[in-house]
Amino acid sequence: MPDLEVQTLRLARVHLPDFHPLAPGTDDVFAFLVRDGHECVLVDTGVGSDNDLIDQLYQPERVALERALEEAGAGIDEVTAVINSHLHFDHCGNNRLFPGVPIYAQEAELDASTQRGYTIPEWVDFEGALYVPVSGPHAISEHLELLPTPGHTPGHQSLRVHAPEGAELVVAQAAHTAAEFESFVSGDFEPPEGHWSPEAYVSSLEALAACNPVRAYFSHDAQAWTRAWDAETAS
Repeated sequence: MPDLEVQTLRLARVHLPDFHPLAPGTDDVFAFLVRDGHECVLVDTGVGSDNDLIDQLYQPERVALERALEEAGAGIDEVTAVINSHLHFDHCGNNRLFPGVPIYAQEAELDASTQRGYTIPEWVDFEGALYVPVSGPHAISEHLELLPTPGHTPGHQSLRVHAPEGAELVVAQAAHTAAEFESFVSGDFEPPEGHWSPEAYVSSLEALAACNPVRAYFSHDAQAWTRAWDAETAS
């Protein structure tokens, strides 16, 4: 089996404006580099540059994607595919660094991105953009599978990595933090506000938990979730 590895890339810190449901405070933005043998897949691309409105509202403290990839031992030209969990500005801002590279997005998300105010259009639609629209689950390779997880947005998706020890999930923003995901798994969960569909949000968490993951990663939390060791099962 080819080597499988998920690496977390910190790409930005944003300052949350007053209208944001999690304001006041800051929020970190992460992307993920997933290696599957010769494949080098990037999940999300962070906050782009050269947009006065985003700079004014969110005051992003960016880490250059090239630098983050270099620290992970990869180069821009090694990325064989990009996955957008969704197309909010802090997840697709550097898509334009990948002309001609397949970019996987759910059809519902591509449709939503055309709505006024949904995202930064030029960060999505650029010369050489090669989007691969998918609808529902979709296998990228033998070990990498896209899972539709709407709720935060209409076309949010997560990535299931079929690792030897069990499923690893790039949850992205289907849950905001590892603590939130743990509260759902442990049965002590109250749906948060500020999402497109709270009902779909819960349904997507149910689908992710049903994968029985050993590990999960999140777009706005440096802390990964790890399944608690079950001593009875192990014995």
